[in-house]
Formats: sequence, structure tokens, C-alpha cells
Amino acid sequence: MKPPLIAVYGANGHTGRLVATELLSRGQEIVLAGRDAEALRSLADELNAPDRVRTHPAALDDPPALRELAESAAVLIHCAGPFTHTCEPIATAAVAAGCHYIDHAIEPHPVKYLFDTVQAPAQQAGIVMIPQMSFYGALADLLAAAVADGLPGVDRVTVGYSVTGWRMTPAAVKTAELLIGEIDRVTYADGAQRVGPVEIRNTVFPFPPPLGPRTMIAPFPSGEVVTIPRHVPARVVESQLTASTFEEEQIFTSQDATPADRARTNFMIAVQITAPGGGGRNGHVRGSDIWWVGALASVEAAIRLTRGEGPQKTGVLSAAEAFPAEPFLRRMEELGAFTLSL
Repeated sequence: MKPPLIAVYGANGHTGRLVATELLSRGQEIVLAGRDAEALRSLADELNAPDRVRTHPAALDDPPALRELAESAAVLIHCAGPFTHTCEPIATAAVAAGCHYIDHAIEPHPVKYLFDTVQAPAQQAGIVMIPQMSFYGALADLLAAAVADGLPGVDRVTVGYSVTGWRMTPAAVKTAELLIGEIDRVTYADGAQRVGPVEIRNTVFPFPPPLGPRTMIAPFPSGEVVTIPRHVPARVVESQLTASTFEEEQIFTSQDATPADRARTNFMIAVQITAPGGGGRNGHVRGSDIWWVGALASVEAAIRLTRGEGPQKTGVLSAAEAFPAEPFLRRMEELGAFTLSL
């Protein structure tokens, strides 16, 4: 029996190519989708697996083509940012077609949109939709769930991202420009989600050795501020990013970087959970190549959904709602994504 078809929207981008390559390495049949038909054909030729690769041009403003794409697949992995602009049409097509949906969003607002607006339609369609199943978002969401497991109470969840060597793609630069200029930000404090202006500050996060304490930008606008409170009953959830990340010269000037250069990132994602009366727990993952790690996370999730190894419930779910957190992270570790410390 042939494996179910998995669609990759935004296949021509750096992340989409990584996702497509990883899916083929797992024996999957795939459909490459996006706006540019010629570029899709070129990528299909490059992948050199004609019996398992097809193409499907579909622009964001062409609902029938998007619907046809989603109807052809069991799972649609959405890789084309900025998701502030691209999330709604792709998600709408997936719901209409009854196709599972996974995306690589980082921005909190499209993640919030899916939970607020698409939850009931997704449940009615009997599908699973997992936003931000990527480096930013899913790993912190899973890590927070694993670290908090068994704790009698949680006061604060702080996610610390340390990233060096980040070379942004054109879409990532556009996303960063949107986030930097954003006035109304999504935050979670005093047990409630809020949207509004936020004062950006510098703080220090206590990364474990060999990094040690680092100056951070806080809050860092990543979607786990939406997802973590869904399964960790904390009073405050905040993400932070090393200030030095945006001080590196190459970060905004690397749109034409080679795939090999983009792979030259190093990272640590650490989660610190404090209890209401003091004390708490920590956990972290450490590795390299944030782009490949994100692609691997989405592929692992998609394959599990096609195999019936997903959640018992349907609807819009965070990574940790969709899959048992520690086993998923351990599987990622086995695949070489990072080293895990809990």
C-alpha cells in the first residue's frame, strides 16, 4: 500500500525544500505546492523521485486551487511565511477539504487566529491542526509540558532562546520586520491572555553551562505564549531571545545564503518553571541548524498523523496537546535534532 500523500505548501522556500527532502527520505509521496509552477517543476526535477513527487501550483488568492490541493492530501504542511498574511487562506482550504494541517508559523497572531476562529470548524471537519510545529514554538511548547509534568503548581514559565549564526530567508526577514514593528502584541500574564502595547526590556536568563547567564530581549514574540497556557496552568508565560542574536551582522543580510551556510546555526532552548511557593524545574535542548530541526518536527508530526498516531481529539491543538511531550522530544533526539536534558 502506498503511503498517504503529504502536501508541502511553500515548497520552493528553504524550509519547504527541507521538509520535502525529509519526507522523501522517509518513503513518503508528496505534492509540491506554491505560486510558481516553473519553480515547482524545477524542484521536482532536482529531487529526482518522479514516482513519488507531483506538483500543484496554487496562489494564495485562488481558493479553488488551494481547495483542490488540500483535497489531494492527507496532511498539508504549510511553510510559506509570513504567516500573518498566508495562514488564513491555507487553513481555510484545509478545513474545507477535511485535510490535517501543520504550519511553521512563529508570529503569535496567526496562531491565536487559528485557536480563536478555526477551532470549531476544524473539530466539525474531524481534522487536527497544529500551528507553529517548528523550531520556534513547538519545541518550547513540548519542553514546557515535559518540565511541568507532575508539578503540583506552576507560577511562571519562562522560555529562553539562545541562537547564533541565524541567517534569515527573505520570508523570515519580512516576518521579523512585521514583528519588530508590531504595536499590539500577544502576552500572557496574571492568568490571562492580552493583546496590546508592551514595553520591550532587557533581562538576564540563566542558561545552563556552557552558555551561562545571557542578556535577553523580552518578551520575544513567539506563538508559544498562546499555546503553553492551554496545557500548563501558569500565571505568567514569557519567551525571551538572546540580545546578541540580532547584533550579528549576517542575520538580516543573508537572504541569498546557501543551504550550507543556513545550517551553521547553534541553539539552546531552555525552559524555567517556577512554582507558586518557590522552587521549580528546568529543562533544555541544545543543537544546531534551526531550519532542519524545524522541518524535522513538522515531518515527524505529519507522518504520525497519517499513521493514526495522533491525538484522540480533533481541532486546533498545540504540539504538546497533539503528542505526548517527552516521547516526542526523545524521538527528535534519536533522529539527531538535539540533545535533551530534563
